[in-house]
Amino acid sequence: MRILIVNTSENEGGAAVAANRLMEALKNNGVKAKMLVAHKATDQVTVAELPYRWLQRWRFLWERLVIYLRLHLSRQNLFAIDIANAGADITSLPEFREADLIHLSWINQGMLSLKDIRRIVKSGKPVVWTMHDLWPATSICHYARQCSRFKTGCHHCRLLPGGGSANDLSRKVWNRKKAIYHNSNIGFVTCSRWLEGQAKQSGLMTGQRVCSIPNPIDTRVFAPAGDEQERREARRAAGLPETGRIILFVAQRTDDERKGVTYFIEAVNSLAAADPQWAADTSVALIGKNSDHLASELTLPTVALGTVRGDHAMAAVYRSADLFVLPSLEDNLPNTIMEALACGVPCVGFRVGGIPEMIDHRRNGYVANFRDTADLAEGIRWVLRDADTEALRDQARHKVMRCYSQQSVAAQYIELYNEMIAQKTYRI
Repeated sequence: MRILIVNTSENEGGAAVAANRLMEALKNNGVKAKMLVAHKATDQVTVAELPYRWLQRWRFLWERLVIYLRLHLSRQNLFAIDIANAGADITSLPEFREADLIHLSWINQGMLSLKDIRRIVKSGKPVVWTMHDLWPATSICHYARQCSRFKTGCHHCRLLPGGGSANDLSRKVWNRKKAIYHNSNIGFVTCSRWLEGQAKQSGLMTGQRVCSIPNPIDTRVFAPAGDEQERREARRAAGLPETGRIILFVAQRTDDERKGVTYFIEAVNSLAAADPQWAADTSVALIGKNSDHLASELTLPTVALGTVRGDHAMAAVYRSADLFVLPSLEDNLPNTIMEALACGVPCVGFRVGGIPEMIDHRRNGYVANFRDTADLAEGIRWVLRDADTEALRDQARHKVMRCYSQQSVAAQYIELYNEMIAQKTYRI
């Protein structure tokens, strides 16, 4: 079985990380898997790059320009919208011709246009499309938030000037997607049961196959420290305090509002103010772009690590931590929570998206009420002061081994691939 995974980036962003891990999981379970990306960043032989790299920059800029004009020259929502009006025709590439099945991942920002997706569907090759957000089931947005128009048909889009119209850009893109999906051999996969439930409500998904399979993780790389000596060595290598408690926060951009950084700051600072003795023995570690700016807003001693590259380096930081906090306001199945759990680190997050599927309340962490800073602070306090630390760590690791290991996830995808290939029909 030969699988081609298509993703815009090779290693930038959560979807790219998930696509890479899936490729490795499939290869480790006997599947010939390759990735096709817009920009190749490593020397990985099973990752291919689109030809004419400079064209990708123009595709990206063209889509942004069209959106910018539709927004009446406003930058607001410029990157909240994707219209897939520009992309590469991959059907003539050798990687495409050799594949038995095409696995689409995150393909926005100039990787594939809607026209290109139509070509893939009409090639006759079965298609699996992993949804890292809701975009395949909506028109132009990645997260519906409180909007329910995607359930019947997008129009009057809140992201467009004046709230759009009955026949606005969102309606036109909706109709194009609907025509592509009609009578197609696509199997849609969501990374969480929450997103599966959302997708199945979409008018675009009527009659489509939608199932949920989580992202995989290499539990040999992301593993707990063997003992306290190993934890201290990991802290020393990362430049973190060798003693005391460490709270970890990780985001691609630490100032990303969607990751709930404001709630994190308020919760941590309130705990520090309420218990100076606890604060004296507790510090914060930050990973992500702009982490030095965030550090200045925290009253606890804080180490801003910036961008940490490589799974082994990330795993070492997780092993250093006593708690991982991610109060996302919108999220599917965050890789960071999975990584922390795999390293035996209890997690705290809000009851939103796929997070409650990952954190088992008071078993491997704490699930706080949505947008409730006081409850978020209580979760942090409970994990670090009241809970059975060893029991939480054991349950964290157990959850990942049971649900997210390479073998478990690869087996589910292989079963889906076989079903899709068996029922493929050719539409030239």
